[in-house]
Amino acid sequence: MPSFDIVSKVDMQEVDNAVNQAVKEISQRYDFKGSKSEISQEKDAVRVLADDDFKLKAVIDVLQSKFLKRNISIKALQYGKVEPASGGMVRQLISVQQGISKEKGKEIIAVIKESKLKVQAQIQDDQVRVTGKNRDDLQGAIQLLKGKDLDIEMQFVNFRE
Repeated sequence: MPSFDIVSKVDMQEVDNAVNQAVKEISQRYDFKGSKSEISQEKDAVRVLADDDFKLKAVIDVLQSKFLKRNISIKALQYGKVEPASGGMVRQLISVQQGISKEKGKEIIAVIKESKLKVQAQIQDDQVRVTGKNRDDLQGAIQLLKGKDLDIEMQFVNFRE
């Protein structure tokens, strides 16, 4: 039976490159002169530190533009709460989502079942496998999911006959 997998993966090397480009741009921009704004990357997250909310928003805007230039979807980012930091500064943790959560997996399966396509979907760890009797139904499922806005970056991989 033909099948394919729905995954949500982000290339962490591209994230690292985007963060480095954003750091470089922030160090060179005139509106950040004298500012202590900084961006640091952790394992699956990016920590942004800025002087105030306005600067934080500007730093995040620069970071998002670098992500988009590197073909990293903004949907893969989850923004944490803005927290006060020492010295009157603010910080925010932006986590990079890897894999499909159980809730999103159930949402994807519900969308597929509502469509009445002759395919079956099942959650496997951090991905969703879709199987069907023929290739056309699977391609219909892919088009259906691409058309829906599920607030998650999806890639369709491992298409097998």
